[in-house]
Amino acid sequence: MLEEQFSRLIRESAMTWLDARPREQVDYAWLSTFEYEGQRIPLMDRQRGIRKPASMNAALSMRTVFTKPGDTPPYADAEGKDGLQRYKYRGDDPQHSENRALRRAHEDGLPLIWFVGIAASLYQPIYPVWIVGDELQDLQFALALDEGQRLITPGTSVSEDTKRYVERTTRARLHQPMFRARVLSAYKSRCAVCQLGHVQLLDAAHIISDSKPHGDPVVPNGLAMCKIHHAAFDSNILGVRPDLSVHIRQDILDEIDGPMLRHGLQGMHNQKLTPPLVRLAQPDPGRLDERYSEFLAH
Repeated sequence: MLEEQFSRLIRESAMTWLDARPREQVDYAWLSTFEYEGQRIPLMDRQRGIRKPASMNAALSMRTVFTKPGDTPPYADAEGKDGLQRYKYRGDDPQHSENRALRRAHEDGLPLIWFVGIAASLYQPIYPVWIVGDELQDLQFALALDEGQRLITPGTSVSEDTKRYVERTTRARLHQPMFRARVLSAYKSRCAVCQLGHVQLLDAAHIISDSKPHGDPVVPNGLAMCKIHHAAFDSNILGVRPDLSVHIRQDILDEIDGPMLRHGLQGMHNQKLTPPLVRLAQPDPGRLDERYSEFLAH
C-alpha cells in the first residue's frame, strides 16, 4: 500500500512538471532531468519502450517511436472496434518484464504517461492514460484516454452514442495533438503561406476535414498555417491549388482595407506555399485537388 501511494505521488508530481514544460514536445535529455524529493527519476528509458524506475513496482511511462511517412511502424498500435486505443506488448512474451510492469499499473489502476514520437527523438506527451484491458490473445493492452473511457469494457459492443463519445475523446486527446505536432515538425514550425515562425500563432490545418473521407490525421493531409491563414483557408477566403499556389477569393482581392488585408491576404495571391523538404510529408495532390474544387464552388 505504501509503494502504491509513493507511486501515485511520483506520477502526480511528474504530470505537474510536464504541465509546465517549456516546449510542447520533449526529448530524452530534458525528460532525464525530472526529480522527486531530490531523487532524479528520468521519465523515459533511453533503450526500452516502457519505463519502470527501480524504486517502483509498476510502469511509469510508455513510448511509441516515430515512424517516418511511408515506413511501417515496428508495433501496430491501433484502435479496436470499441474505439479504445491499443498498445502492443513488448515482443511476444506476455511475461516480459516490461509487459509485467504495464500489467501491474493496470492491476493497481495507476495512470501512465504516454510519449508518442512526432519526429526522430522528439515526443508528444499524452497523459494521464490508463490500461483498462489486457488482451493476451492479441498481445496488447487496451488504453483509456480519460476517466469516461475507463468505464468501457474492452472488446464489448458499445452503443453508437458511446462509440461517438470515445471517438471524440480520442480525437481531442490523441489525434489532434499528434496531428498538430507532426505537421508543425514537418514544416519546421513555420506557416506554409507566409513563413511566420512563432509556434504560438501556428495551427495544423486539415486539407480535408477530419469529418470526411480521406480526412485522416496524417501529415500529407495537413498544412502548417498561421491563425489568420488557417481561418481564411477554413472559410474559403484562401484556396490552395494542387500546384501549391495560393488563390485569394476575388471579392477579397477587390476589397480595400488596412495593411492586414493588403499584405496578409491580397499579397499572398498566386504565391507558392513552402512545403516540407521530405517528399512523403508534402501535401497530397489528390486531397488538394478535392479541397480546391470545394473552394471554387463557394
